[in-house]
Amino acid sequence: MKRSLLLLLLFCLAAFSGYAQKSPVDEADLTINGVPRKGQRVSIQLDNKRVEASWLKQLNEKFGSKVKNNKGVITVDGVVIEDIAPTPIKIISKVDASTTGTTVWWSIDLGNAYLGKDATPVQWKSAEKYLKDFSRMMYREDLVAQISESERALVASQNNHMAVIEKANNIKKDIEKNKARKIEIQQMLAANAAELLQYNNQIDLNLKEQEAARADIVNMRVALEAVKERMNKIE
Repeated sequence: MKRSLLLLLLFCLAAFSGYAQKSPVDEADLTINGVPRKGQRVSIQLDNKRVEASWLKQLNEKFGSKVKNNKGVITVDGVVIEDIAPTPIKIISKVDASTTGTTVWWSIDLGNAYLGKDATPVQWKSAEKYLKDFSRMMYREDLVAQISESERALVASQNNHMAVIEKANNIKKDIEKNKARKIEIQQMLAANAAELLQYNNQIDLNLKEQEAARADIVNMRVALEAVKERMNKIE
């Protein structure tokens, strides 16, 4: 059973790796607090809670107290991401579950323009790379976790295999003990049969001894009567 689960896990891991490197980024509008905003969205085929936690962790590690999270709407104001723009920018971001996993969306106010595929193509490419790098990091972390789980499953499978072999060895030992016990019992039965024969012979001898004892009694009575008769003849 464990071997089947391990094979299934490894198969899923191999299948997953076929699409794990794909991190499609597209332009998407999202309404935040009643205001429609244009932004970028990356699709990640992983659990949304895990992705959201990692996204917040990355932003917090990079920007600290400037990161605000209000009911799932993340804002980062007055920060510099050199790869995107050399001047301070404002980020509004949201992580949502999708039919295939998770989407990470952000809208970036560059100060003099909003990030757009056509309006700011250079910044768009840089921001796209940022999201793709995050997506690839998530996939790598997931693969590392799956590899660790596969390794644990492999160790468990190997341990189970050794346990099965040990069980077989114990069964063989029990068979040998059973054989030895059978020989011991057979020897005990043979000794018991010989003892029984001896007891039967003793019974036969005892019966003969009883017969001889009864004959002695009869002879003693005859002799006693003869003595009494001689006693009566004395005058």
